Amino acid sequence: MPTHGCIGVIASLVPILSLFADAAPRPIETRDILSWKRIHSATVSPDGGWFAYRLSPNEGDSELVLRNLKDAKELRYPIGEAAPAPGGPFGASQTVGLSFSHDGHYCAFEAAPTRAQARKARKDKKTLYNKVTLVELDSAKVTSFDKIKSFAFSGELPGWLALHKYTGEAQDKEPPATRFAGSDLLLYQLATGDQLNLGNVAEYAFNKPGTHLAIAIDAAEKSGNGIQLRDMRSGTLSHLDSSKTSYKSLSWTETGDGLAALKGTDDKAYQDKLYQVLGFTLTPFKKTTFDPTKDPDFPKGLSISPNRKPSWTEGLTAISFGIHEPQRKKSGMTLDEAAPKPDAADTADTPDSPEMLVWHFKDKRLAPMQVVQERMDKNYSYLSLYYPENSKFVRLADDTLRQVTLAPKEKFAIGRDSSPYELQAALNGQRFEDIYVIDPKTGTRKLALSKQRNVYAASPVGTHLLYYNDGHFFAYELASQQSINLTQSAPTSFINAEDDHNVTKPPTTPLGWAADGSAVLISDNWDIWQLPLKGKPVNLSGNGRKEQIRYQTRYPLDPDEKGIDLSKPQYFGLYGEWTKKSGIGLLEPKQAGIQPLRWDDAAYGGLLKAKAANVFLFTRQTVKDFPDYQLADATLANALPVTAANPQQSQFLWSSGSQLIDYNCDTTNTKSQAALFLPANYEPGKKYPTIVYIYEKLSQEKNRYGMPALDDRFNRSVYNSNGYAVIQPDISYKLNDPGRSALWCVLPALKAAIASGIVDPDKVGLHGHSWGGYETAFLVTQTNMFKTAIAGAPLTDLVSMYSSVYWNTGSSNQSIFESSQGRFTSGYMDNPEPYIRNSPVYQAQNVKTPLMILHNDKDGAVDFTQGIEYFNTLRRLQKPVVMLQYKGENHHLAKPENSKDFLIRMKEYYDHHLKGAPAPKWLEEGVPILKIKDEVDARAADLAKKN
Repeated sequence: MPTHGCIGVIASLVPILSLFADAAPRPIETRDILSWKRIHSATVSPDGGWFAYRLSPNEGDSELVLRNLKDAKELRYPIGEAAPAPGGPFGASQTVGLSFSHDGHYCAFEAAPTRAQARKARKDKKTLYNKVTLVELDSAKVTSFDKIKSFAFSGELPGWLALHKYTGEAQDKEPPATRFAGSDLLLYQLATGDQLNLGNVAEYAFNKPGTHLAIAIDAAEKSGNGIQLRDMRSGTLSHLDSSKTSYKSLSWTETGDGLAALKGTDDKAYQDKLYQVLGFTLTPFKKTTFDPTKDPDFPKGLSISPNRKPSWTEGLTAISFGIHEPQRKKSGMTLDEAAPKPDAADTADTPDSPEMLVWHFKDKRLAPMQVVQERMDKNYSYLSLYYPENSKFVRLADDTLRQVTLAPKEKFAIGRDSSPYELQAALNGQRFEDIYVIDPKTGTRKLALSKQRNVYAASPVGTHLLYYNDGHFFAYELASQQSINLTQSAPTSFINAEDDHNVTKPPTTPLGWAADGSAVLISDNWDIWQLPLKGKPVNLSGNGRKEQIRYQTRYPLDPDEKGIDLSKPQYFGLYGEWTKKSGIGLLEPKQAGIQPLRWDDAAYGGLLKAKAANVFLFTRQTVKDFPDYQLADATLANALPVTAANPQQSQFLWSSGSQLIDYNCDTTNTKSQAALFLPANYEPGKKYPTIVYIYEKLSQEKNRYGMPALDDRFNRSVYNSNGYAVIQPDISYKLNDPGRSALWCVLPALKAAIASGIVDPDKVGLHGHSWGGYETAFLVTQTNMFKTAIAGAPLTDLVSMYSSVYWNTGSSNQSIFESSQGRFTSGYMDNPEPYIRNSPVYQAQNVKTPLMILHNDKDGAVDFTQGIEYFNTLRRLQKPVVMLQYKGENHHLAKPENSKDFLIRMKEYYDHHLKGAPAPKWLEEGVPILKIKDEVDARAADLAKKN
């Protein structure tokens, strides 16, 4: 194994870690959470020489880290707090772009304004922009480019970096009729530093080989508009098409020998442009134009959609694209009037129109869901094809079959029609679809499968379609229209018996098709099986069920792979069901069994491989160890660290470790486990205040690092640091009794934890959010074992919740109750008693436990009325309850100032009830509305001073 300078890697981390070595550890406070960092966008250069990642704190500016994997040299660059929306004011967060050149000699990345700059810009109402930094890795030479909205290296032919500048502010303020989208595109030659400026570029795209660059020109008054092609080897610039129209949606083939695009013309009758499809082949060069207005077979009233990129099929035989109904202008509307003006004022002669929705019982989608999906509906297009050889247009999708995709190799298309079952699916969550096989050359369709619930992808060679029905997986042969039962002879079951939702014979998880389409890899929840189209099933992992090891996932290390190539080594994730150990295993070609490469009391993930080298990186985490990356070869042996994201952790008290608690759930007698996280400085024989955190199954986090974070979820590591033990139990559910199922599992877990001698039975708190909030709200009606509890966004009245709306999606909650998390077998109308007996609000008279509710007024998942209903019921009964509401917040807190405030109040609440700390005034007396601003301002100022 090459060393890659691993000794140097360790040496380079020592100074970072030693900065914090002398400080006496102390408990974590809210202000300390801000400095905790996460690793994002981790990537390794194609040659395996460099590793890059974004290091971002919970609050504040990020940095881009480049580490040389051979000599441990490290380069760090500030990249701001978050990226602004392209061409717009700072504020909308997006992923910071990061890319290596194909030869691994250069790295380019986006940098956003700093937090201070962004705050000032918001105050001054100024626009800020991203910049791009280019690093020559061998010399560490840095070149920066300002006001860049996107960038790209020149594919597999290294040598150039394209940098697309923002349009000017004055240009953006032009009326729609005269506005143009083009801006400067800089071509930077990596070897020489020479720059070539191409003006008025609206879009650009390198082909994958990097031999050609396509650009779409959009200039003022459409002067010189067109598509140009630059040969990146010779520098020759060719004009492929030009006219006073608009061009967009440049799309290369995988091999880079074909280009497709759209050409749009303004029409006085339509708000939308009317488009043509352009296609170009390079060897030999040929231009194809499809103008739907000249094709008698093209459907009347429709046009080519600008919302779907056109693309050549494999073999360059056809071009696929979307068609839609263009929006007509209102009578007398000009081009400028076609787009609504944000500052348009009502006039005296313009009648006021009502703003309303019509809800109808025949609606397949609820009215608010149609609102949420309005943009998607407007941008919808029907898949179609054009064959240049015989000038034939073929429509594949229409209103009777809207969802159509081309199978790989494009010999067939697959149609999915859920419309016959859509209304019922919206009501009870039982989702089905009919499957059609379509001939792409004629559009002829045949019904292949009726009323199917689980239909997966077509094979990489486009010959078969995978689906599951009644306990078995099948491969449907598209040509013969025959099904092959893949699992019939397998000595195992592929019914997911562990799925406790209201679903009949749910399937286990497919991992994907073999690259040659000869087999499918499917897990039976323990082992991974190779299920061939011809031949006997093969257990690839061998010992999963026997050893109670779950072979859960496969790591797709090649982003360009088309299916699972079993002639190459394959890596899998391993998990010990009852030990909570995990690891990474290797399946070698033509060898039996998956060999564990890493396997211990930890959690593994994040496996990366260099494109052209046997350089591997992965993360390993424990309760005490952040998931930093480690460097290794293909065997993952002798791995050594390459990141140290949170060296400041040594300053703080931390959990002393974790243990497993075994128990059986009452009534169901299900074997279960809970993870018990020990407090800092744990002393055997000493009992500790404890918080039970619940959701569904959480024992799998036994070896997970508890990241201190700014959100409204329970922060396990912070409480461990402050002397609390934490229990996270597993809950197994019985249909029609979700609340009582939690009772039957959580209390045995707590009793087993108390028996361990670690938990002080008189100082136990309970916490949960969303579904865990529901379970928390219910448990305090059934038991007095908890001294106090906090329920975040809880469901409290299952009857009213059943028929309310999940506003984030616009759908009814009914399907959630009958087919998903609710686990009821019907609606409350047919069986009201289970809904009532599992509703906290109907058992509220039993509550003796002090309860704090967190519920926000814009919660789009659990309606705010659920929290209000429970609070008012408890208040009417004079039960000890307080509710916190953060104005304008959704299901989770998003604003940092709100998160900080809640984290502090949560800690004050638990410290008072479980540690005997004095009750803060807000908890003891409440805060009148007239004084709330002074109260929150004073607390925020106090936190700012501590920071």
